Amino acid sequence: MAKVTSKLQVTIPKRLADQYGIKPGDEIEWRAAGNSIRVFPQRLDENDPATVELRLKMFDASVERQKQRERRRGKQPQVKDRGWKREDLYDRGRTR
Repeated sequence: MAKVTSKLQVTIPKRLADQYGIKPGDEIEWRAAGNSIRVFPQRLDENDPATVELRLKMFDASVERQKQRERRRGKQPQVKDRGWKREDLYDRGRTR
């Protein structure tokens, strides 16, 4: 049985840490599950080629979604003359 410290920290029992391959510095995810809390070890190995490939695929998919949103909206042309200059924002007659 683990106890919660005054800083709301919990120690994972060694038996469970060994069983699930949890090491110091690993991240774990906490999820509410009704009247319980489930703990999931983070399984992203930064050096794993499959993980890198998956992350690149997810990034490419997000870029494609952004391009589709821009096409649907019709990309707005950038306005060259706003009627004011950046310096006008800093000179409002107030003392500094």
